[in-house]
Amino acid sequence: MKIVILDGYTLNPGDLSWAGFENLGELCCYDHTPENEIVSRIGGAQCVITNKTPITRATLESCPDIQYIGVLATGYNVVDTLAAKERGIPVTNIPIYGTAAVSQFAFALLLELCHHVAHHAQTVEQGRWAGSRDFCYWDYPLIELSGKTIGIIGFGRIGRATAKIAQGFGMQVLAYDEYIDKTLENESLRYVSLEEILRCSDVVSLHCPLMDSTKGMINKDTIAKMKDGALLINTSRGPLIVEEDLKEALESGKIAGAAVDVLEKEPPRDGSVLIGAKNCIVTPHIAWAPREARTRLMAVAVENLAAFLQNKPQNVVN
Repeated sequence: MKIVILDGYTLNPGDLSWAGFENLGELCCYDHTPENEIVSRIGGAQCVITNKTPITRATLESCPDIQYIGVLATGYNVVDTLAAKERGIPVTNIPIYGTAAVSQFAFALLLELCHHVAHHAQTVEQGRWAGSRDFCYWDYPLIELSGKTIGIIGFGRIGRATAKIAQGFGMQVLAYDEYIDKTLENESLRYVSLEEILRCSDVVSLHCPLMDSTKGMINKDTIAKMKDGALLINTSRGPLIVEEDLKEALESGKIAGAAVDVLEKEPPRDGSVLIGAKNCIVTPHIAWAPREARTRLMAVAVENLAAFLQNKPQNVVN
């Protein structure tokens, strides 16, 4: 069984091992694969592993030996799953691996908006504290989270983990999801409508998948329904936000601050209106990437392929 990994570098820049895959077949691993080399690199491989390298219908037609496609991520929109299904090719993903990492990162972003730790530390390095007349100073309003309300849009595993952290900070949690589990409700957590999330939340955190129904859900109209001075966090998918509309809201002060780990186009080779926008923090899609989370991802990816080889496929998305 020949296995090809088309773009392994992001998952494993050198601190993990590919041994699990090597034990399952003849492995050929590429750090990155240009689009014009996808077909040639797949060649006669039966198992294709990809992260962000696209597997299109045309690629499947050109590579008739493919029997299995494994995606090294939760999202699998890089693969034409319908074309794969038509050919009897299962496509698997990694549904659970980054819950703790992403929820932690969501709060890292929120705390940075509340305290601007990096900025204030930099001013100290620049000598500003040493030359200050007063014993302290701050350049931004400092925000205490206790007693504030956080609205979590998308209340799956990551949303729920984020809610637990928020409750630890003494916040009230409003949750919105298509699937409601009333057993999760308590004195500091309740399910509400999207309208109530927008109207009542001091902080809105996005944890929903990208679908037709969620694309552009944060836009001029929904922002207008939000609390004046609310904060916005996005560790989910960039296209959930209409970036131009968010920038306008930041410039006007309607949104007091935003922190996003994802953008509409990644990497932003042509820039993004959010990069450098007023009171906006942009990080390079790293919420998922602690070594512990990547180790779990690797283990599940290997398990997925092993299960397929045993005719017991798991985590199939098509």
